[in-house]
Order: sequence, then structure tokens, then C-alpha cells
Amino acid sequence: MSFRLAAYAVCIENERVLLAHCVSPAGAHWTLPGGKVEHMEDPFDAVLREVAEETGYDALVERLLGVDSRVIPAAEAWLGTEHQNVGIFYRVRITGGTLRPEANGAVAESVWTPMRDVARLRRSSLVDVGLALAQTLPATGHVAPVPVGGLIQH
Repeated sequence: MSFRLAAYAVCIENERVLLAHCVSPAGAHWTLPGGKVEHMEDPFDAVLREVAEETGYDALVERLLGVDSRVIPAAEAWLGTEHQNVGIFYRVRITGGTLRPEANGAVAESVWTPMRDVARLRRSSLVDVGLALAQTLPATGHVAPVPVGGLIQH
């Protein structure tokens, strides 16, 4: 089994959410800006680094939204081995920078997407988890598992 600790940014402004278009061996899909927390890196710092790398924006963390832990069976994981992902979700606000694609990375583009259009996108389940956390602010910081299938994937 592989393991990954990751930090994700949920940035909502004017009924739009900032999404990153990711191209991976599993295909192209939309996800939240964010990614792996490097060895010895604080997740708080990682989410700001990931936003800058993937979108070109500078950001400020407004609050911790919650933590999501999921095990992806080998048959569904794009690397073909069982995988656990622990994601830390932060509400962030953009403070500067210029929107651009990730240099030499998996994010082909980042865009502000109207909230009403998110359900029609082929997207990572992380998008649904992040939006659920941002909209409900559960006291425990935990949301029910998001069903995967159709337009939603791991």
C-alpha cells in the first residue's frame, strides 16, 4: 500500500471555485489546487506552495476546513496498488499573482468555475469533499464519503 499526505486549497469567490485541470495517467480531470506535503514540510505551508505552483496565485489561508482519509483499492488506483490519501483541506483567499498554467507540471490550466457548473465536470472526488467542507463547516471537520463513479473519480 502507498500513502500520501496532501494539502488542498478551497478558494471560493463570487459563486465561483478555483479548479485545476490535471492531466495524469488516469486521464484528464478537474481537481482542487493542492498536492503532496513534502518531507518535513508543514501542511499549512504546502497548500500555499501548491497554489502558487499550480495557479500562479499568492494565497492566504483563512481557516482549516477538515481532514479526509480514503483508501483507494488497487483496481481503482491509477498506480495499480492500494493507496491511502490523507487530505487536509484549507479555505484560502487569493491575495495576488497572475493566473497561469503550472510550469512543467500536471496542471494544464486553472480556472474560476461557476459553482453551478461543477457537477457537470469530470472531477476528482476531492472537489466534492472540499466544497462540502466549505459549505457545511462540520464541527468535527469530517464529511461522509463521497461516492465515486460517473463524472466523479478518485
